[in-house]
Parts: sequence; structure tokens; C-alpha cells
Amino acid sequence: MNRHALLIGGAGFIGSQLAKILLSLGYKVTIVDNFSRGKLEYLEEYKSSTELKVLNFDIAENSECEKAFIEAKENADITEVWHMAANSDIPAGVLNPAIDLKDTFLTTFEVLKVMKKFNVKVINFASSSAIYGDFGDTMIHESIGPLLPISNYGAMKLASEAQISAAAEDFLDRANIFRFPNVVGVPATHGVILDFINKLLFNKNELQVLGDGTQQKAYLHVSDLINAMLLISNRQISDKVEIVNIGPYDKGVTVKWIAEQVILRVNPSAKIVFGDGNKGWVGDVPKFNYSTEKLRSFGWSPNLGSEDAVKKAIDQIALQLGV
Repeated sequence: MNRHALLIGGAGFIGSQLAKILLSLGYKVTIVDNFSRGKLEYLEEYKSSTELKVLNFDIAENSECEKAFIEAKENADITEVWHMAANSDIPAGVLNPAIDLKDTFLTTFEVLKVMKKFNVKVINFASSSAIYGDFGDTMIHESIGPLLPISNYGAMKLASEAQISAAAEDFLDRANIFRFPNVVGVPATHGVILDFINKLLFNKNELQVLGDGTQQKAYLHVSDLINAMLLISNRQISDKVEIVNIGPYDKGVTVKWIAEQVILRVNPSAKIVFGDGNKGWVGDVPKFNYSTEKLRSFGWSPNLGSEDAVKKAIDQIALQLGV
């Protein structure tokens, strides 16, 4: 049977890159996006492809989600759902929890409900390291607990994982849950690198940094992320639910280091002005130590560590912004 992926959030940063890889592998792909951040131009090279269909629906609304599935099925029977859609602005979700309730959780809830109705039994879900909360220097692995997220985004991702687990007991044949680190690359729609470069474009002499710059996290290039997701999704497993941390093998880099690298690329004469404390915003986890032992056991390794991934992304995003 030919594989037909319904890609939720497929016009965004990660989704658009995933769509291109799936198409190159011979999939039919139907993208569903509300275009709050996604753009058709990210898919320009495939706009005339008969294997790609792009739909504009808000899948957090049940009627819209059903319409999306109905129109997607006109392309071919849906063999799997890739759910990449969520609120990507964590501070906005702290200010207004309804944003993450709708865009991060209800998208999952409605997708699962409609998947059951249309007998689609495989889901690949983009979760996050934010579901863990703040474990400090403790190594974070997939079976650690209790899970106490400190942002509404993390809470709604964790709730989504729980909903998927319940759906697996009910009707799903397979659920792959990918717990992302910080992912970088293009087309950038949000994130620290894009934020820093935009700040320097606004004020070339000074870069304002939220927090004291000691925040340290792992960063993975989007190309490595997609390779890992595809490997996990194609594995033969006995359990219905597979949960995997995806990330590089290192402990990451600091915000201070990222700021210095951005300045070197954009304007070496600019100065950095740091804020107070080791958190950039409410809900920010200042440091985490991310275990990827499970993923390594599958034979996967990234092409780029955190430093090289960030450096590559800085250059890519600078070029995206015309710098």
C-alpha cells in the first residue's frame, strides 16, 4: 500500500522540511495548516507536485478537523498522521493559558477523535523536553518522573501524550512520541537565533539578552531531527507507544555563547547586554541534561552537535533575513 501522510502543521518550520523529505521518499503528503506561522513559500519547490495537497484548516475546531480529513482522503486513504502543530511561543502561553489549551492540546484531542472516526491508526507526534520540568543537573531519560512541567506549553504537550496513550488503548495501532530538544535551522519562524538577529537588525550596536546568559541547553539541527523521526517511525516494535528523546550527544551550549556567535556573524562590534537571573521568562528551564541513550541504541547519531548545529543555523537564518 502506498503511504499517505496527513501532516498537521506542515507549512511551518519543521513540518515544511519534513514534507519535502516524505515527498522525496515517495509518500503522498497532505498538509493541513492554519498558516498562523507557516507559509506556502516554504513549499515552493513542490507547488506543482501531484503528490502534495495543501489545506487551510484550524484543526483545533472539530468541524474543521473533520473537513481536513475528508478532503485529505480524496487524495488517497490516510495511512498515518504526523502532528507537528502547536503554539511555539512559550511566553505567550504563560500570559494566556488559553493559547496552549487550544493550539497545543485541543489540536491533539481533535485529531485523535477524527482519526478514530476515519479509522486512521498511526500517529507520529512532536512532543517536547518541556514535559519534564526542571530537573537541574539530573540526567533526563524517558522513564524519569514525576513529570512536572513549568510552562503551559509543557503541560499541554504532556496532556497530549496522555491523550495519545489513552487512544492507543482504544484504537491506535502505533503511536510514536518524539520529545524534541531545541531545534534550529530554516525556515526559522521563532527561537533564540531568529530573535537575536532581528534585535541586531533593529539596533546594530547592542544585543539585549533575556536573563544572565548562563542558560544551557542542547540544540539539534532540523535535518538531524527529521532523520531521527523517520528512523523511529519505521522501526518494528512490540509496544503500541514508543517514546523517544531526540537530541545531540552533548550537554549543549549557553545563551551567552549563542549571543557571541550571532554577533560574530551579524555585527562583531555590537555589545551584549544581559538581564538578571538564569531564566529568560516564566516557564523557561535554565538548564537540562538530556539523555539520548535510547535513541543511540537504535543505531542513530546526529551529523551535528549543538555547537555546529547552532553555527550552521545562525548562518542560514542570517541569509534568510538578508544579512
